[in-house]
Amino acid sequence: MDNSGKEKEALAIMAEADKKMKTTHSRLGMFFGSSSKVEEACDLYVRAGNMFKMAKNWSAAGDAFCKAARLHLQVQSKLDAAVNFLDAGNAFKKSDPQEAVNCFCQVTDIYTDMGRFNIAAKHHISIAEIYESELVDIDKAIVHYEQAADYFKGESSTSAANKCLLKVATYAAQMEQYQKAIEIYEEIGAYSMDTTLLKYGAKDHFFKAALCHFCVDMLNCKLAVQKYEDMFPAFSDARECKLLKKLLDVYEEQNSDAFAEAIREFESITRLDQWQTTMLLRIKRTIQDEESDLR
Repeated sequence: MDNSGKEKEALAIMAEADKKMKTTHSRLGMFFGSSSKVEEACDLYVRAGNMFKMAKNWSAAGDAFCKAARLHLQVQSKLDAAVNFLDAGNAFKKSDPQEAVNCFCQVTDIYTDMGRFNIAAKHHISIAEIYESELVDIDKAIVHYEQAADYFKGESSTSAANKCLLKVATYAAQMEQYQKAIEIYEEIGAYSMDTTLLKYGAKDHFFKAALCHFCVDMLNCKLAVQKYEDMFPAFSDARECKLLKKLLDVYEEQNSDAFAEAIREFESITRLDQWQTTMLLRIKRTIQDEESDLR
């Protein structure tokens, strides 16, 4: 059966489900023991949704799954409703990202209401990812990553919470909300240095925190580096710590060429990521601004 045939079949199934619901409503049956009719209609909407998916009509699929979800909510079948809203959200992701967000929000509400916070958190991440990549609303992405982290923490899923918080810190620093980013990087750095499997990564979190400090104030950064070395002696031997100290020295001399050279030397062994490069460029720009002010 080609796509148009599948679509025709899906529309016929939808019509059958709608008709079933009309007769149920007309007899007030929904309130007098005809939940089996509602279940039958739900099954038909789900079948239609799957048929629309096969025809690649994602909006129609999403609408069909939403109808099933809302009916399930009316008869208090919350888990079934969550499954249907999830199917609807996944279909809408291919055609209407905002509608997908609306469906996933329904899913998070249901699981939160049921006290299943780990599952709710995972769906908050799905919403955050749509805001990141499809709707490009970073403020809303941050809200959902923070909510996910909060739920994960409540369920003692610290590593899952930290993954979400690192996303928040990355965006906060890019938006020049440095204090917020610093608090997250320091918290995760402290957690990592006390956790055997994560200890090696602690230096990266302290390095990022120090770069955020540097963007605010050179003296802040100097004091922060000392604090991280005291907290985590292994940080002193890290190339990242040595780079920071070199950059602090040349910054005091207001030498932008030496600043760039120190970064080049570091990158001959270890590549900096895009975020680190952005922060270092911001710091370097303040040297050049001061140099031009002196001229």
